[in-house]
Amino acid sequence: MALTANAAEYTLDERLARSAEAIQPKAIAWRHDIHQHPELGNQEHRTAALVAEHLRHLGMEVETGVGTTGVVGLLKGGRPGPVVALRADMDALPVLEATGLPFASQVRQQYQGEERPVMHACGHDAHVAILMATAEVLAGLKDELPGSVKFIFQPAEEGPSDYVYDGQRHFGARQLVEAGVMENPDVAAVFGLHVTASMPTGLIGYRSGPVMASSGDLHIRVQGKQTHGAQPWDGVDPIVTSAQIINGLQTIVSRQTNIMPAPAVVTIGTINGGSRHNIIPDEVVMTGTVRTFGDQVQQQVNERIERTARGIAEAAGASADVRIVDNYLTTTNHPTLTEQMVPTLQRAAHERVVVSPMVTGSEDFSYYANEAPGLFVFLGVTPMARMGKAAPNHAPGFIIDDAALLTGVRTLSMLASDYLQQARSAE
Repeated sequence: MALTANAAEYTLDERLARSAEAIQPKAIAWRHDIHQHPELGNQEHRTAALVAEHLRHLGMEVETGVGTTGVVGLLKGGRPGPVVALRADMDALPVLEATGLPFASQVRQQYQGEERPVMHACGHDAHVAILMATAEVLAGLKDELPGSVKFIFQPAEEGPSDYVYDGQRHFGARQLVEAGVMENPDVAAVFGLHVTASMPTGLIGYRSGPVMASSGDLHIRVQGKQTHGAQPWDGVDPIVTSAQIINGLQTIVSRQTNIMPAPAVVTIGTINGGSRHNIIPDEVVMTGTVRTFGDQVQQQVNERIERTARGIAEAAGASADVRIVDNYLTTTNHPTLTEQMVPTLQRAAHERVVVSPMVTGSEDFSYYANEAPGLFVFLGVTPMARMGKAAPNHAPGFIIDDAALLTGVRTLSMLASDYLQQARSAE
């Protein structure tokens, strides 16, 4: 990107901000294009190709096919120093779009063996566009960077689209970490952001310590004994037993878990059993999600779910097979790094910065932050006039205010630049 002839008159901060403003139209165009062509987890071939071509055009070392469709670019600064990583997730969701936007998705893809409509209902299109723009901004100033920036474009943050989670095959951030994206060269700090409909456009939210919950997929299979619906005493009813298990699970959070330090959630999302109105079936299968903060609480809640489900089933003469697959760790912002970078956030967002509450949603950014100090922030994307009325993330009507992209580019650019400069000064 070309700067003005008297660019040397400006501070690095000012040049980053001016470059971010200049690239905003391109960032918006990228987002609209990606939004119109969404791709599910591990199917992000078009998006990955767009990203890889852009990074190569900027002169970076680019690796493709990382952990399926991931793209990693390395920008080497003009002076020696540490490596900082910036991450964006690329995948969309199996959601039928209902925004009415001129660039709304018409895409359908295979999801768990069925063709489904696809939409960027969580805002990953914005994440990709923001990081592409950030890459161009920092590449234009690379000679002044004391260190390197690693750009991680990640597939399958929402999970893969081609199999049921079983805890055996890893995906998303965990797969990229296992592929070595935090190494060669080693990453000293990692930053990421997520757009949210719950905050006004351009507002940045952060929190030191635990910020987003761990996530576990819950599967319960209740085995009874099939019989005629008119003679329930001749069998064991897994439907009634399952209802009692669901009620019992509610006491794990309300009566067995100390939620004063942090919230916890146990939710049953599906229940399936039976084939006819007058037959008591052999079995019922339930699935749900478990959200906690911290490994110890996660383990305690998992153990109590298993004990409760099996105990209730046994009392009814049935049996319950319980399986919990822990997919995401608690996303924890490194306290020292967070404190260090708050002034950067304030400058990037023009002082529009707030401390966020804990969020029971989950993020696999946690795997990067488990390898190096990390900071994950939220970017508001809802115009003030729409606050309280806007569709939330993951909803068919979720809409992003394009004006927020500028704050996102300033934020990631300044976080990377400031961290490298501060690390160099501390030597």
